[in-house]
Amino acid sequence: MQNLQPISRVVITGLGAITPIGNNINDYWQGLASGKNGIDTVTRFDASGHDCRVAGEVKGFDPQEYVDRKDAKRMDRFAQFGVAASMQALKDANLEISPVNAAQIGVLIGTGIGGLQVLEDQHEILMTKGPKRCSPFMIPMMIANMAAGLTAIHTGAQGPNSCTVTACAAGSNAIGDAFRMVQRGYAQAMICGGTEAAVTPLSFAGFASARAMSRRNDDPTHASRPFDRDRDGFVLGEGAGIMILESLDHAKARGARIYAEIVGYGATCDAYHMTGMSPEGEGAIRAISLALKDGNITPDLVDYINAHGTSTPVNDPTETKAIKKVLGEHAHKIVVSSTKSMTGHLLGGSGGIEAVATILAMQNNCAPPTINLENPDPECDLDYVANQARQVKIDVAASNSFGFGGHNVTLVFKRYQD
Repeated sequence: MQNLQPISRVVITGLGAITPIGNNINDYWQGLASGKNGIDTVTRFDASGHDCRVAGEVKGFDPQEYVDRKDAKRMDRFAQFGVAASMQALKDANLEISPVNAAQIGVLIGTGIGGLQVLEDQHEILMTKGPKRCSPFMIPMMIANMAAGLTAIHTGAQGPNSCTVTACAAGSNAIGDAFRMVQRGYAQAMICGGTEAAVTPLSFAGFASARAMSRRNDDPTHASRPFDRDRDGFVLGEGAGIMILESLDHAKARGARIYAEIVGYGATCDAYHMTGMSPEGEGAIRAISLALKDGNITPDLVDYINAHGTSTPVNDPTETKAIKKVLGEHAHKIVVSSTKSMTGHLLGGSGGIEAVATILAMQNNCAPPTINLENPDPECDLDYVANQARQVKIDVAASNSFGFGGHNVTLVFKRYQD
């Protein structure tokens, strides 16, 4: 049994992002701050026969900027995103992995679906050409843990390595679980976050059949509209968001730049429905409350919340209720925004890019906007930073993620003070 160190403070020292509005943290932040819309008509496949034909696609991404051509061909797109964002985050943190420290650096990257494109492609080959024509790389390309596994292979990280698969909460669960690993001494640093690449025909067919997706096909730039009265479902996005977590002592010893401190992690389950949230948001309420308690943060100290904010009829008012229940009157004094209005919903990758967005908002004292908020839903009566970013002091921030199966996660960050 490994001897654990006393509980450590944990800080964020590096960030990486592949998103529909920017393929590095600088472009991503500029997109967020300017209210850039990353949603348009689907181009990755012929969606003409689908009920939903809009998505937040990653543009201009070349995996060969990060790995060689042979390796890139043996990765599903979700793993390519995860490896790329992880390499960005390590570079941003100026953290070199060597034989000396490799065993103390781990990887935990969540995904909701994994290599769905490979699965669809290989099934087509099976049906048309027979079983002997299926790729020997199908299974390792498809399985959900491979973003984490390949990140370790390409970076040399030999510490704890795992994958959370908790639907739309997966990225946030990965960050929260990595936080615990560093806090408890299982690793000195963790590469963590979420990745997803589910803009595929089968994914679109399934979500549309569940009537979960927007059908605003004639006006794609206004399809994702969290907290707006006229929202009609979420818009699928793709990409990855990764951060480097380190124990404070480790970060200070190597002179690392510190973005912020992660102080709270709350994880609960509704135990209610396969896809729907519990009506009064009880699970979300408990997740937010637990995260604040974990960080020793009283509700009146919260300045900003990056909401799950999916643009679905059920999520937005229920999340609003949960925030108001936990924060009380203070809920009306803070700013809340849904960056999904710009990126779409990255499913298991959403918690990753939204945690990165939350850290960048703190760093810049600027709350990203909720774009397309033109006709506020009366049930959604908080300050959602409608349509334009706003300068505001952010010392304490939270990021919410809620997933199919009733998974609820809240992460709490605060400005670092030595």
